Amino acid sequence: MAGGELGKVLIAGASGLVGREALRLCLQDPGVSEVRALTRRPLTLDDLLGPCEELSAAQRGKFRPCVVDFDRLDRHADLFDVDSVFCALGTTIRQAGSKPAFRRVDFDWPLQVARLAHAHGAQRFLLVSALGASSASRVFYNRIKGELEDALGDMDWPVLCVARPSLLQGERVEFRPGERLGLWLCRVFGALIPDSHRPVHVRQVAAALLAACRVAQPDGPARRVLANAELRAML
Repeated sequence: MAGGELGKVLIAGASGLVGREALRLCLQDPGVSEVRALTRRPLTLDDLLGPCEELSAAQRGKFRPCVVDFDRLDRHADLFDVDSVFCALGTTIRQAGSKPAFRRVDFDWPLQVARLAHAHGAQRFLLVSALGASSASRVFYNRIKGELEDALGDMDWPVLCVARPSLLQGERVEFRPGERLGLWLCRVFGALIPDSHRPVHVRQVAAALLAACRVAQPDGPARRVLANAELRAML
């Protein structure tokens, strides 16, 4: 496999905002041979992306839906024999219902995905984290995101790329009042908000991660972090 090719790609969180964009971009990428989308229930490509008329029959043929139990991922170990992983798993404490439930989705599941893929020889791990992620943060959300980044960094990935976006712009299926309020405030006070904290479109996040992992070198930094301003400069 050539250095710039992603080969077989597994996407965890393909039904989410950034995950759907990653799915679309990977299917259109000639350097991707197959896209395995992990979901908790059966979903077709049209369920995830809509009619998507810009995709050719050959591109659509690269899609492989994979229904899994995220609490029992070891039962689906064969699915993790891939070259690259794009992880966009995530929820909110409000949606999860409790801090332990949030940690399960945002830490336990992504780490298990990473461990299984790493054990099967995957070379690249691309993670959608969050602005302010730090294992030393006093904010629970940011601390969990930072702990995941640290755990992945300890796994000796040849290529590990992490995106830390601010508020995400895109057509989200579920309603998130806090995010909606944040985007409204950014529209009103946009001129006062630095580029490092302005909203970023999900297409920019997905495209920046995919581009970064292509140019990353195995003998370079163990972890490449894409700050929000860098993400916003994409496209």
